[in-house]
Amino acid sequence: MALKHHVPGDAAAATAKQMLSERVYTELKAAILAGGHRPGAALKPQELADRHRVSLAVAREALLRAVGEGLADRLPNRGFAVPAHSDARWQQIAEARRTVEPVLLRMAIDRGDLDWEARVKAAHHRLAGTPVYEDGGEHFSDAWSEAHRQFHRTLLDACGNPFLLETFDRMWTASELARRWSVRRTPHRDHAGEHRRLEALALARDADGAAALLAQHLTTTAAGLGADPDERST
Repeated sequence: MALKHHVPGDAAAATAKQMLSERVYTELKAAILAGGHRPGAALKPQELADRHRVSLAVAREALLRAVGEGLADRLPNRGFAVPAHSDARWQQIAEARRTVEPVLLRMAIDRGDLDWEARVKAAHHRLAGTPVYEDGGEHFSDAWSEAHRQFHRTLLDACGNPFLLETFDRMWTASELARRWSVRRTPHRDHAGEHRRLEALALARDADGAAALLAQHLTTTAAGLGADPDERST
């Protein structure tokens, strides 16, 4: 039986396709998170391919990745769409996070060393110094969103379990869209105060207090997801 030989051209083509798909996904993710597509809006592969001047296969690959990350839905016989704001999945993700993350925080507080403490302080300092909104915008800024992710990730990373941290990473990405929408329903929320107290309790090695506050922090975000995004005054 003849052995198949590796063809460099095939590998190069696969790499090029992957790079294009990554670019399209990154731009699609940014557009969705920035509110460029309303909740429930259709995401048409051909339109995406035309807009980014890529093949239909590349566009579909980017959309499937968005589905995997929780940023899009794949609907039977209807293609792809931005998740609806009232989707029960947001509450399910919030429930999962409230179940998992306080446990990881307890583990991190128990196992974290001085280096972890320093990284928590640095992550909070960056978060506290980053503007929450884009100039004149109603959505969280990209810079704040990344600083926010880094702070929460740093709080937990001393748990020492990479499998649990991977679970956190997946849940975070899946909940990012809902979190950005929720700010429009809780405009007077004291994000800075909540994060400051989380840092203080973690560094004081108060596992009970930190875990309880983190659960409440996540509950407050989930509580704002039931109202329609256009009802901004409620």
